[in-house]
Amino acid sequence: MPSSTSPVRVLRVITRLNVGGPSIQATRLASSLDTLGFETLLVHGRLGAGEGDMSYLLPDRGSRTRYLAHLQRPIAPWSDVRAILSLYRAMKEFKPHILHTHMAKAGLLARVAAAWFNLTHPSSRVRIVHTYHGHVLEGYFSGPMTRLFITLERMLATVTDQLIAVSTRVREDLLVRYRIGTPSRFSVVALGLDLDAFAAIGEQQRAEARAALGLPPHALVITTVGRLTAIKNHALFLEMARLIAEARPDAVFLIAGGGELQSDLESAARAHGLVDRVRFLGWRRDLATIYGATDVFVITSKNEGTPVALIEAMAAGVPGVATDVGGVRDVIADESMGRVVPPDDARALADAVMGLVDDARALKDISAAARKAALARFNFARLTRDIAALYRRVLSD
Repeated sequence: MPSSTSPVRVLRVITRLNVGGPSIQATRLASSLDTLGFETLLVHGRLGAGEGDMSYLLPDRGSRTRYLAHLQRPIAPWSDVRAILSLYRAMKEFKPHILHTHMAKAGLLARVAAAWFNLTHPSSRVRIVHTYHGHVLEGYFSGPMTRLFITLERMLATVTDQLIAVSTRVREDLLVRYRIGTPSRFSVVALGLDLDAFAAIGEQQRAEARAALGLPPHALVITTVGRLTAIKNHALFLEMARLIAEARPDAVFLIAGGGELQSDLESAARAHGLVDRVRFLGWRRDLATIYGATDVFVITSKNEGTPVALIEAMAAGVPGVATDVGGVRDVIADESMGRVVPPDDARALADAVMGLVDDARALKDISAAARKAALARFNFARLTRDIAALYRRVLSD
């Protein structure tokens, strides 16, 4: 236990700093908690091929960081063993009071290292915290591999002091469906994001954003943001786009992000006759420009934790239409702030989008309600307070 005058040392481990909510949360917490009596060492691993890089978010002063090349998403037994050894050594050097892991692979390797550390250093026991930003137990791997991950997560839950889910739906999914952890060990801590740039978007910024992207001022702009990978189901976005394009000659579709499926999706856009209507923007840091130019934001995923891009779009005053998966309904809580449709249904997506844009008054009301809800529920100050309180509770227990 730290003394009343010494800082609480937190070893934070994330698999990699690719584009997404876990990277944003891990890097921001590493710096923001310093002001509340915590000292952080942030360990991050290797990006996969074609993944967007968010290492620019690493704090440039105050918090310490360490790159661990052997920590990576793919299963690689020799590298995985070396990563565990490196993490064990980091614990011996840093002597953390708390280990907090983000993402599945970091959660696996770092928790194994921590269990080993606690066996060999019982007087310096590190408390273990793991955040499920979603989970990889559906839609990511084959049946046998998924069953292996479920078994490992059940085992790791028994050595974890506190499990965190980013939404009540993720918590219930893990507890009830997969029987991972116990209710007493699970807390729900919603995402917290820096939304100021999106909250500042008004009519002038929207006009400037369209000009910056070369979009017609009065076009119908429908956007999605995310990795071009199977779980995000951009093929469904293109099917929806084809249906909307038939009814709206002024519709333009923006896909921001990159990934292994980009060439396949570009081919699908050509096959749908959408070459001049769909724009692949690649990885972008100017997301305020993207959202500022957008009329409706769309999520087509097969699985989600808490969709960061949807929260950002709502904070920008852009209503969302999303598939009913994972933690989507924790963001679009009711129809006053967006629309939720069944998964894998292009017609339902298209109808929901058109239903919004065809009713100008409803669109304006939903935009305002979406912005208000996102700013109130997902701000970063709240997240920092919640995590600090959780850490102190774990240490006191």
